[in-house]
Amino acid sequence: MSTLPPPDADALAHSAHLREVIQEHIIAAGGSVPFWKFMELALYAPGLGYYSAGARKFGAEGDFVTAPELSPLFSACVADALAPVLRESGPAPVLLELGGGSGAFAEACLQRLDALGALPARYALLEPSADLRQRQRERLQARLPAALFARVEWLDGPIQPPWHGALFANEVLDALPATRFVLRGGQVREEHVALDGEGRFVRAERPADALLQGAVQHLLRQLPAPLPDGYRSELLVQLPYWLQAVAGGLERGALLFIDYGHARGEYYLPERDDGTLRAYRRQHQVGDVYAHPGLQDITASVDFTALAEAGTGAGFALAGYCTQAGFLLGNGLADHLQRAEDQAPDPAAQQALRQQVKQLTLPALMGERFQAMGFARGVEFAPAFALGDLRHRL
Repeated sequence: MSTLPPPDADALAHSAHLREVIQEHIIAAGGSVPFWKFMELALYAPGLGYYSAGARKFGAEGDFVTAPELSPLFSACVADALAPVLRESGPAPVLLELGGGSGAFAEACLQRLDALGALPARYALLEPSADLRQRQRERLQARLPAALFARVEWLDGPIQPPWHGALFANEVLDALPATRFVLRGGQVREEHVALDGEGRFVRAERPADALLQGAVQHLLRQLPAPLPDGYRSELLVQLPYWLQAVAGGLERGALLFIDYGHARGEYYLPERDDGTLRAYRRQHQVGDVYAHPGLQDITASVDFTALAEAGTGAGFALAGYCTQAGFLLGNGLADHLQRAEDQAPDPAAQQALRQQVKQLTLPALMGERFQAMGFARGVEFAPAFALGDLRHRL
């Protein structure tokens, strides 16, 4: 029996409003919209979408706990990995964070980079949610020294090229609107969202366009065996264009992505015949991705082979690919833990730190489910991935 409490009356009214907006889009489109459009509206519709509205999402009181929320040790390790890149990338480097969450990562990262003498000239946050921008601003202004906070800025779009420095994105790719496809009678179909007779959201199928046809055929050619009829999954058709837009202007520097996912051969397994799409609310997985739009996160795992193709296609060199555990341990996690334990006020605080590290690194928790991938242009970034490189899986 689920222990997930039902939404309150205000939340239900909010969700009902967004549901009406999505229904109107479906009707205006002639009876259905591609799944990616439904996901885009559910997550990002202005003032109503899950990431655009004001509900608390991060931390113990929210819907999920990200690694930066879990422990500042995560952010310190990322800072250690990026510090050499920032030093090498040229004068006045920029550190661009995509989707800054609560601001926890920026806070801990800037403090660690300051200690290392590797501060960027600018710390830029590309955050689409006005609500989260405000929360980030309040947190960082309250917790950072004025000289560090003065380096922080919020962007309305990608940095105008050319620029140099580093880009970091933690749990961003999994929230990009995913295109869903179905293999039916040797043909590729696209999953749509339609309305039943009572206005409820239901699955539908439509012929795939040439772009989706080509993307699916590309991945099918790389798999060791054909997928069964009726197989349903997702991919990010727009990933190469998105990556080029947010990072293509980086002339010298590195990109770092950390997210949950798989290499392509592990992603599109025959037995995973309904893909990886799922929804979360209050740290519970919700079976119905259509339920309560605007109140739950919708997410899909990352195809890291597709990310590698997008990054190299944009002109970057693949610097490395490893598990989150390998990345953190290879970038000073043990030393950061020891220093934090030495400064902890009591044994209970020390034990809490060890539990954080377990959550970040144990295989059954975040250690192997989350993976890190880096790209470089004109700098050396491969050492950050020296522990447990998995590029052979791609």
